[in-house]
Amino acid sequence: MYAIINSGGKQYKVAEGEILRVEKIDGEVGSQVIFNNVLLFSDGENHQLGKPALDNVEVEGHIVEQGKDKKIIVFKYKRRKRYRRTQGHRQEYTAVKINSIKWS
Repeated sequence: MYAIINSGGKQYKVAEGEILRVEKIDGEVGSQVIFNNVLLFSDGENHQLGKPALDNVEVEGHIVEQGKDKKIIVFKYKRRKRYRRTQGHRQEYTAVKINSIKWS
């Protein structure tokens, strides 16, 4: 059984028991998270496709970790113009463990 959810402008395929790293979600470690924007649900035999989202399916999980990714370097360069700019960025993320996928 799996579902495809939309969180932070990205789509993720989730199954029960797996840990998922999504864009930063406000909340403490251990608090519950509910994803209502479910785009597709499959129980192995039957598939339900939302247009754009399913109303009767929700994915529940809890926050495992709040953190930052590794630093990436953003380097801008224009040849022959003496233009160079360096900037670093660390994206914040939330690790969520999927507890259950509920449908009615």
